[in-house]
Amino acid sequence: MRGLGARIDGGDGPGGPRRRSVKAASTTAVAVLAAVGVSLTACSTGGTGSRDEGAARADEVASAAPAPSSPSASSGQPPAKRVDPIALIKDDPKIGARLKDDLKPCVADAYPVDTSYGNLTGGASPDVVVNVMTCGDAVGIGTYVYRETEGGYQNVFMVEDAAVYATIDRGDLVVTKQVYAKGDPVAYPSGEDVITYRWAGNKFSQHDWVHNDYSRAVGDGGLDGPTTTEPSGS
Repeated sequence: MRGLGARIDGGDGPGGPRRRSVKAASTTAVAVLAAVGVSLTACSTGGTGSRDEGAARADEVASAAPAPSSPSASSGQPPAKRVDPIALIKDDPKIGARLKDDLKPCVADAYPVDTSYGNLTGGASPDVVVNVMTCGDAVGIGTYVYRETEGGYQNVFMVEDAAVYATIDRGDLVVTKQVYAKGDPVAYPSGEDVITYRWAGNKFSQHDWVHNDYSRAVGDGGLDGPTTTEPSGS
């Protein structure tokens, strides 16, 4: 997994912070054990311990539990109205004819399209994020954001590039683009750019940018790549 970065230090030698923390932990453990002993004694003296009451009845537990509520009800956001992402793409005048022609089902009527709903632009209805991918490798080739208007849905953001994918993160639009060096296999890019956009006025503006370089010394993306052995001569 990328980003395993928490380094565990070995302490500062005899009498250092690590020794003091171990001593404090031992003192805390003794106090906890003493408290547990008092609790067990109280339960075994009869008449007042929680053990005498037996298990709670299922109907009592059910009546005490709060009634579940839907996320839209608790947040005040109306439930997402499902849209046809393929129709959005096909009817979008901003998208070129080549991508529309190449957008075909991978199997039966299953298109290589991911759809997300969320509040990005502060509108009355959830916005729609559509990611278009390739069938074979599931590599993103285009990401689009649609905002509902009186006349339907309007394309307010789009990126058409290799290995691009967008997600919604707490009201922000996060676009991730894989970075490939020469010779990188599709499954093992050299890194990625993560760009965060926020809605301001009537458009998205870049808010943050992060670049990550991947290690190639793990998995199947080793520095030397796959190796082959020539058969020995007879």
